[in-house]
Amino acid sequence: MRIFSNDFKDGDKMPKRQVFNGMGYQGDNISPHLAWENAPQDTKSFVVTCYDPDAPTGSGWWHWVVVNIPASTRFLEQGTGSGMAILPPGALQTRTDFGMSGYGGAAPPKGESHRYIFSVHALDVEKIEVDAGASGAMVGFNVHYHALAHASITVNYV
Repeated sequence: MRIFSNDFKDGDKMPKRQVFNGMGYQGDNISPHLAWENAPQDTKSFVVTCYDPDAPTGSGWWHWVVVNIPASTRFLEQGTGSGMAILPPGALQTRTDFGMSGYGGAAPPKGESHRYIFSVHALDVEKIEVDAGASGAMVGFNVHYHALAHASITVNYV
C-alpha cells in the first residue's frame, strides 16, 4: 500500500498551508491532499490520521482523524479536513487533541522540530463504531484490531 500527496513528499518541510493558524502560528490550517493506492483487495473501509509523536505530552498529539471512509475512495482533496471540500459519504472526522474534529495543522512549541505522520489504514470492516467525540487513541485502538495494511508519509516542521 502507498500514500502520497500533491502538497508534499515524504521527508519534506511542512508547507505553510498545512501549519496551524493560532498558538503563535500564522499558517493556513488547510488539510493536505492525500491519495493512496494498492490497498488489499478485501479492504472494506479506510481511516486517515495525522499524528505528531514528538509533542511534549507523553502521548503525542492527534492532528486529524477521519474514519469510515468507503473502500471505493482513493483520495481526500486538499481542504477536506478544513471544511473546504466534502468528506466521502459515510466518513466522519473525530476529535483531535485540539478538542474538536477537523484538521489542526502543525504547531510545535517554539524552537522544536516535530514530525507529522499522515497515515492511511485499510480495514476489514465497513465501519468502526466510534462517534465524533472519539479520541485518536480510541480510533487507534479500533484500527489496531481491524487493520489489513497501512502506509504513511512524514512531513517535518523545523
